[in-house]
Amino acid sequence: MKIAVVTEDERQVSQHFGRAPLCVVFTVEGGVVTAREVREKPAHQRGGHGQGHGHGVEGQHANPDAGAWHAAMIEPIADCDVLIAGGMGRGAFFSLQQAGIEPIITDLRGVEEAVQAYIDGTLVNHMERLH
Repeated sequence: MKIAVVTEDERQVSQHFGRAPLCVVFTVEGGVVTAREVREKPAHQRGGHGQGHGHGVEGQHANPDAGAWHAAMIEPIADCDVLIAGGMGRGAFFSLQQAGIEPIITDLRGVEEAVQAYIDGTLVNHMERLH
């Protein structure tokens, strides 16, 4: 199993999936982390996506290219089973699900702490943090 955590500094869980420039990917076997790697991912502020980004009705993207951007952000973690973030938009959440990745929104701050909580089965999915 592979668990990705979005981050800006490799230590803290990023509060927004779309804005985070990095993912720390943990390989877990038998309930134990066996590998850790850092992967870059496209973020909203890259490639002009941040210009006029905006959200429309009920948090949906006003930008018609949002689906392509979500796919680009998911591509570096396409081999992962789980994505942990501090928050994200509904469009990204559903795009992750469609890609076969379980999105989890956490209030935990530490990357390692969040992964261990997932392994232990105690990580709470805070769906109220979706926007």
